[in-house]
Amino acid sequence: MKPVYKRVLLKLSGEVLAGEKETGIDFDKVLEICESVKACTDMGVQVGIVVGGGNFWRGRSSGKMDRTRADHMGMLATAINALALADALEQLGVNARVQTAIEMRQVAEQYIRNRAVRHLEKGRVVIFGCGTGNPFFSTDTAAALRAAEIGADVIFKATNVDGVYDCDPKQNPNAKKFDTLSHMDVLQKGLRVMDSTAASLCMDNHIEIVVFNLDDPKNIVKSVTGEHIGTIVQ
Repeated sequence: MKPVYKRVLLKLSGEVLAGEKETGIDFDKVLEICESVKACTDMGVQVGIVVGGGNFWRGRSSGKMDRTRADHMGMLATAINALALADALEQLGVNARVQTAIEMRQVAEQYIRNRAVRHLEKGRVVIFGCGTGNPFFSTDTAAALRAAEIGADVIFKATNVDGVYDCDPKQNPNAKKFDTLSHMDVLQKGLRVMDSTAASLCMDNHIEIVVFNLDDPKNIVKSVTGEHIGTIVQ
């Protein structure tokens, strides 16, 4: 199998790392995901990862708490997940680096764009933690921003749904799945691919998005080799 992308940005939600536990980290699930990441790097694909923190904390649903502080707590949750991914990759023999948008020198590198690109060029997986480092911006927006900064060919958004639908397929069995969409379709129809800030950033920078189900982590490899999985936004 030959890859059709040279450099990809994989966006993982925190929830997928929890597996069936729904909260916390299921390390067996993390290893399974990282095995597919390793398969991509073995083909020469450069991989960056942005991870969420919803398996520990969701700032937007924190109720009466100050939104800025709640978002900062969410950023720390993403750092925990980033370290777990790095550990799993290293156990599989893959060189990995964690870079965080909030400085925490004892556990991770500070995000520096040129250093991140150099790591990728050397075959290391770079895991970006702490979102953009700013409250009120989602990790989807962080994924779009990092993808633009490192010159990624595509964003793989791995979710718990097998693509993009016109409504929630879990609530409506007649929901229509889209095979392909334009960025403008996503914005005009209000489709839940990414939030509007992230979607606009991808459109402005001509970044392709592939949305697929991570129940089978091998979908990462299938997408890298050009097999049509899920929904493509271009």
